[in-house]
Amino acid sequence: MTDSDAYANLLLPPRLARSGLAPNDAAFATELTYGTLRGLGFYDAVIAAASGRPVEKIDAPVLDALRLSAHQLLGMRVGAHAAVDQGVSLARANAGGGAGGFANAVLRRITSLDAAGWRAELLKGVTDPDERLAIEHSHPAWVVRALRQALAAEERVDELEALLNADNAAPRVSLALLPGLPHDDDAVEQPLAAATYSPVGAAAPSGDPARLAAVRHGTARVQDEGSQLAALALSRARPVQPGEHWLDLCAGPGGKAALLAAEAALGGATLTANELVPARAGLVRTALAPFDPAPPVLERDGAELAAEMPDAFDRIMLDAPCTGLGALRRRPEARWRKQPRDVPALTALQSRLLDGAITALKPGGVLAYVTCSPHLAETRFIVDDAVRRAGGKVQRLDTRAVLDGIARHPLDLPVGSNEGEGSHVQLWPHRHGTDAMFIQLLTKSAD
Repeated sequence: MTDSDAYANLLLPPRLARSGLAPNDAAFATELTYGTLRGLGFYDAVIAAASGRPVEKIDAPVLDALRLSAHQLLGMRVGAHAAVDQGVSLARANAGGGAGGFANAVLRRITSLDAAGWRAELLKGVTDPDERLAIEHSHPAWVVRALRQALAAEERVDELEALLNADNAAPRVSLALLPGLPHDDDAVEQPLAAATYSPVGAAAPSGDPARLAAVRHGTARVQDEGSQLAALALSRARPVQPGEHWLDLCAGPGGKAALLAAEAALGGATLTANELVPARAGLVRTALAPFDPAPPVLERDGAELAAEMPDAFDRIMLDAPCTGLGALRRRPEARWRKQPRDVPALTALQSRLLDGAITALKPGGVLAYVTCSPHLAETRFIVDDAVRRAGGKVQRLDTRAVLDGIARHPLDLPVGSNEGEGSHVQLWPHRHGTDAMFIQLLTKSAD
């Protein structure tokens, strides 16, 4: 669980597919994995209290066994005897007989209280409201504070607990049906239900989406509605003129690039994708393979590439690397891997990429700055600083009006300062059922 930097949403599905597990067993394994990762902070605190030692002092294989069993005991309907027995067996198999005895003692101590009882125990003496929410909802306190600040900027801080709850719920699976490509599928007994907001989205049927031929062939993709709306905000901000040149500057893993490629093809535009990391560039090529010809995929530093191509692109997507705090439902372990010290380096990179994208944008073109994070330092502040550095050359577009014209149903967005010319859009898991995508459209005036 802790010996790799890869994310469960990338590792688990192919392993389950190879395992041959029955659907019920695969569902159990999925809940065990994601549930344990979501509740990791809470379970570690329980384990520390039950064992009388910091979790850092527990051997990693034993700690992982304890975490998995703690989730079964406190977060799933698994009998105590079975959960304890599995944890002890796993610890013994990976770390020897002594580890099995230790695991048995800790897990039996954990069974003395239910989840509510352990939360009450851990909350004793904690007075800071964000620290309390961090314990109750298994988020690092610094993440709670960042989310509080982002909601406060919308004057909706009262939604914080609903947001934390949404982060701990399994997300619905949405499909993007790439425009202009076939999506009919004999495996679907009835037409797919339309997505709530995305005009090219659909609710995935129950079961493994890969059983759908359109998904296997790449003409439909598993993609969060927030990501779909971010791509469509760029492609549909204004009518496409034949001959336009588009750039996806940080394209990995390729979901937005595929949707942009489909939209570009329909309008007679061409797309170039760029991704610095070779493995992610490979994913982009796979995502773009259904198109003939497939858009080229470069492997360059995005800021350097953009700086070398001034005024070259009519539309640019900058889905900037970020903390990922907007996708904690899908990548629950991100909350434990990221630290406050990571934010300055990311914001410096985001600023560098945005400056480069502005350079590469044609006068009158459209640039979408997107992050899967609501952290103000990665969203509003980045855009504010870039516009200020541009010295009047860059203007915000009314992103809210663009998405209001795209979405199937009205988006619940705050009323007040973020309306009219220059508005951005911040989507939320608890409010929209999407990842917490930030979307700001920009344009560049002529010199």
